[in-house]
Amino acid sequence: MEAARNYDGLSEVDLAARASARDGQAIRFITTHYNQRLFRAAWSVLRDRSDAEEAVQDAYAKAFTVGRFEGRSSLGTWLTRIVINEALSRKRANEARKRSLADADVTQIDDYREKLMSVSFYSPEFQMLRGELARAIETAIARLPEEFRTVLVLRDIEDMSVEETAEALDILAATVKTRHLRARRRLRQEIDPDFRAVLAETLRFDGENCERMTARAVAALTQQ
Repeated sequence: MEAARNYDGLSEVDLAARASARDGQAIRFITTHYNQRLFRAAWSVLRDRSDAEEAVQDAYAKAFTVGRFEGRSSLGTWLTRIVINEALSRKRANEARKRSLADADVTQIDDYREKLMSVSFYSPEFQMLRGELARAIETAIARLPEEFRTVLVLRDIEDMSVEETAEALDILAATVKTRHLRARRRLRQEIDPDFRAVLAETLRFDGENCERMTARAVAALTQQ
């Protein structure tokens, strides 16, 4: 705990510098904090969990071996930009063999809503339906056009500001606002606004997933 507090007190520039110097504790501190955001950003481009994990892993390697964080933006925004660029590069390279995603049945989402209204919040059935709805929402988001999908994930799921999203995607803030509005309108055609809270359960990348990613990043970066 003392070590964690010490790292928490470092500036982002110093923290990134330690990670670049193969400091395992600094790498663990950074990856634990940003794994979920970066995974979600990568998934919004690639729409495949395995590919997204690999993109995040490679982005960390590039950030702390080739790149240099100078503090002109936040560390989170800087890493998000790197992982999105990595995901886009992978998408272009794999375009010919990209796997198609199955469409979500729109009526399925309406059925979930009716079922959720009829069961207790604390019942196992509610929790099961909540998970099913989260998966249906994930599939619905995957069907959005890429430029809308990425903005929606960063703004609504990851809760990044308009300015942070614009910087991460290297587009104008006005463009972020326009794409975000259009993405919400498209998604709203399939998902009742009452279920926006369920987005917090979508694309989870914590617990064992986060720890696995952190362990891989620490091992890869400290062995170089």
